[in-house]
Amino acid sequence: MIHVLNALIVDDEAPARSELRFLLEETGRIGNIEEASNAREAVEALVRSREGTDARTDVLFLDISMPKTSGMQLAEALHKLKNPPAVVFVTAYSEYAVEAFSVDAVDYLMKPVETDRLNHALDKVETRVKPSGGNHGAVERIPVEKGGRKVLVPIDQIRYIEAKDDYSCIYTDSDRYLSTISLAKLEQKLVPHGFFRVHRGYIVNLEHVEDVEVISSGILQLGLKGIEDKKIPVSRRRVVALKRALGL
Repeated sequence: MIHVLNALIVDDEAPARSELRFLLEETGRIGNIEEASNAREAVEALVRSREGTDARTDVLFLDISMPKTSGMQLAEALHKLKNPPAVVFVTAYSEYAVEAFSVDAVDYLMKPVETDRLNHALDKVETRVKPSGGNHGAVERIPVEKGGRKVLVPIDQIRYIEAKDDYSCIYTDSDRYLSTISLAKLEQKLVPHGFFRVHRGYIVNLEHVEDVEVISSGILQLGLKGIEDKKIPVSRRRVVALKRALGL
């Protein structure tokens, strides 16, 4: 099983959030990424993730120097919770390093963040979150419609999902189902189970990727086990992240 993490970036500076988001997407190890500009927004996002409204947050990338409530104060509060998300501090100041680890931070990254250090931090985060079994309460089956009735499809049977108007078409190796759940919501549910959004209209189960074909102008398309006569397009902005996720 390929483990993909869900992250929350907390920084009061928009350019810093954008830069870190770009770097995280490039690693191919992050599924859903949320952003918050202050501690209040961060808490609201975490509440949504714990209530199941949004994807469960595995890790906070947290700036220390923020107006009103600092990143350190937020980390101290989260440290008191049961099963808090992992915290990685991302800051321009080195003097808080000792204090950071007193709140059980996983790592401490200095701005500007380097890719190698970011991947090293993600290694630590994965080690931290894996003991929980990697199951964040995400459903093991997806409710779909078939022949006018509701059917529950085990997620390990799903090969890919395609957006169709207001519906999502879920494909197994032998059948097709309709779901009223949006592709974005399905992405949040399925990312912890090794699924990847390769295109605005497609999610694929990485365990079933059989071949990666390069077509004109370096564009990729995927072939899936058990699915013939169908190639899944990969958007240009997702190519690097997908290659990383597949170990290419």
